[in-house]
Amino acid sequence: MGITARGIGLLVAAVVLLGVGFRFAYPELTLLGAAAGAAVGYAALVAAWRPRLTVTRHADPDRVARGEPASMTLTVRNAGRLRSANLLAEDRCGERIVPVPVLRLRPGRDTEVRYDVPTHRRGVVPVGPLRVTRRDPLGLVALARPYGAAVPVWVYPRVHPLTAVPRGAGRSLDGRVDGVPHGSITFDSLREYVVGDELRRVHWRTSARVGELMVRENVDTSLPHLIVLLDNRAVAHPQRVGGVAESFESACEAAASIVTAAHRADLPVVLLFADAEPAAPGGTPDVGSALGPLDRLAAAALSDADEAIRAAATRLRQDRLGDTLIFLTGPGGRDDLGHVGALRGAYPSVVVGVFGAPEPTPPGAAGLVVVDAADGAQFAAEWDGVRRW
Repeated sequence: MGITARGIGLLVAAVVLLGVGFRFAYPELTLLGAAAGAAVGYAALVAAWRPRLTVTRHADPDRVARGEPASMTLTVRNAGRLRSANLLAEDRCGERIVPVPVLRLRPGRDTEVRYDVPTHRRGVVPVGPLRVTRRDPLGLVALARPYGAAVPVWVYPRVHPLTAVPRGAGRSLDGRVDGVPHGSITFDSLREYVVGDELRRVHWRTSARVGELMVRENVDTSLPHLIVLLDNRAVAHPQRVGGVAESFESACEAAASIVTAAHRADLPVVLLFADAEPAAPGGTPDVGSALGPLDRLAAAALSDADEAIRAAATRLRQDRLGDTLIFLTGPGGRDDLGHVGALRGAYPSVVVGVFGAPEPTPPGAAGLVVVDAADGAQFAAEWDGVRRW
């Protein structure tokens, strides 16, 4: 509850009038002071009354690519028995304030407001809650309360079409790693025979050697397992345009394009960040555990952990999550390509995308295939040229 400037003035006047009236025995001044104090008290009681309002929201759509239209429909209903007089309401949409007409809203009636959600930047746009301010008729006291929960609108990076599909890595029985076409089934491991296994899968040579029936386990190792590592360190994206790291936005677009192309081709893909992912707006913890890759890219932000790439490289070397590693970074990340190049023993195919660099990366940097691109669209155009992985 907040007392307005008018209310503060009247309250001060009430104290002064009461003091002077009692001190010098002026009943008229005492009466005026009491009336002023009563007016402030009445205003506080009126403002403290909580109107019964129900708020519903509908985002159309709630997930949208950057630059595409999105709107929010807000419906406010008076669920009480009294007319909602002296109410002012405003809704928050990102950094913008949207007025909502609820003044004199009759019982059982509702009012609806529809407005556009800004999607010119990637991110999670929090919409709401509705802020309703109740004032007394004299404007002495104002009390603001939130109604309804905030609803996020997820603005994804732009997705550019990719046509090239990397080839998988097939492991032969003698331990060599071969490039194989998509769709072949290869040997993976041996296990003990279980009732119901097909006899044609029994590996007789090993069974004779160990004295037990051993069965071959075959997997489709030719399916390329893609690992997309997005460099979200602030040091890797030093340039800012209007407070925005455009190289990081381009890297997010490239990551979204790769993930989308992999899903369309039914290829396993994992999206990782150099540093831990931040909480999404609204306090949602551990973004990566509950959301899809495009949601995580919408919520991605830069981190100040400059040495995070070393820890990420160590984890990738230990886990060996796939066979194709794609590292997306900015101009400041080229100094750490050595850590990525050291992963070639664990990942047969390693490709690096560098965005926003003023000059091209020197050929043969850390022995990696490097794609220099100004933005996500140029990266998608040059993706077809990376077929020798």
